[in-house]
Amino acid sequence: MEHNLTSEQMGKTGHLTGRVALVTGASSGIGRAIALALARHGAQLCVVGRDAARLAETVAAVRQLSQATSFQTDLTSEENIQSLLQHLDKEAGRLDVLVHSAGVIHQDSMERSRVEDLDLQYATNVRAPYALTQRLLPRLMTSRGQIVFINSSAGLVAGRSGSGQYAATKNALRVIADSLREEVNSKGIRVLSVYVGRTATPMQKEVHHREGKAYQPEILLQPEDIASAVVHALAMPSTAEVTDISIRPMIKP
Repeated sequence: MEHNLTSEQMGKTGHLTGRVALVTGASSGIGRAIALALARHGAQLCVVGRDAARLAETVAAVRQLSQATSFQTDLTSEENIQSLLQHLDKEAGRLDVLVHSAGVIHQDSMERSRVEDLDLQYATNVRAPYALTQRLLPRLMTSRGQIVFINSSAGLVAGRSGSGQYAATKNALRVIADSLREEVNSKGIRVLSVYVGRTATPMQKEVHHREGKAYQPEILLQPEDIASAVVHALAMPSTAEVTDISIRPMIKP
């Protein structure tokens, strides 16, 4: 990716100034942290999430740093994806960075788990990022853009006890990203997968509660840790591509 920026822009924030980024799952946690980090580096944001109140908080924070629009929706619906595309046409037109951070998790043994939970995780963790990426590829090809899939450490291993449904969706997302990279690198698009360990987010707090474990956010990864790694990878020179990042808590909970 070439960056034709003015000296004033470069002095302000570096390589991401003026780029347009869409971040899903931006209502809280990792998605919000990435949106804020991109804004600090000069990117213009479209933040997407399901929780209207939390999304409004993200937009307010981002607008302290850069331009931002928001779109409250559930991306498991094809109709909602189309509405988001129309929003982008109206507000930005172009797209340089696409970050998939939305996700859900349900844990239980196969004996007790519900197929409906598998369906929801597939729709959110696999189908939604696949469909949205597919629809946005023409814009990303035009800009020679970048795609980031926020995955999980579960996407690198076979399912552990009670996590078969979730791990299956995250392994599927890994394969989608790897396959996509082979297809679009020649078109100038970079694809990054980030495999995160346990991170201090509202979703992880709920996971700890269901597991009956004490939630100690101070010893977990922080959303800002993930955001820092993502922004660094996005700002790499066009001669390099970071394909995979694995991040774990320094202290193992």
